[in-house]
Amino acid sequence: MFRTTVTPRFGDADGLGHINNVLLPAWFEQARNPLFRLFTPDLRLADWRLILARIEVEFVRPMRYGSDIEILTCLLKIGTASITVGHEAWQDEVLGARGTAVLVHYDFERSASVPIPPDLRARLEAHRAPEPAAGPHESSPT
Repeated sequence: MFRTTVTPRFGDADGLGHINNVLLPAWFEQARNPLFRLFTPDLRLADWRLILARIEVEFVRPMRYGSDIEILTCLLKIGTASITVGHEAWQDEVLGARGTAVLVHYDFERSASVPIPPDLRARLEAHRAPEPAAGPHESSPT
């Protein structure tokens, strides 16, 4: 599991005082950087091997400006050529949002998905979701 801390900016709050809902997909993407590095260690775009196929975000509780948000990220599923990533956003020990993203291992020259090689698959397995538990420091993204 990966942990990313986001400090909301003043302008991230909307007219209701809540963190604007458009920020969660961007924060979840930021939290995927360690996974991106497994596929492309130097993050060089010329060597990029992933495309985003789908994202989903569920807003559980409002989050507000003034307190950091911890994003927990792990792998929920490893397919032949894709991975499903789970995210949770916690603020002050309360789950604010959760989501998933499906990333496809992709060959841009051939414009086609390609199987995840065995060595990379083994490294990805180390980040598969643990069994669910309670609390932000023990929970797994679902």
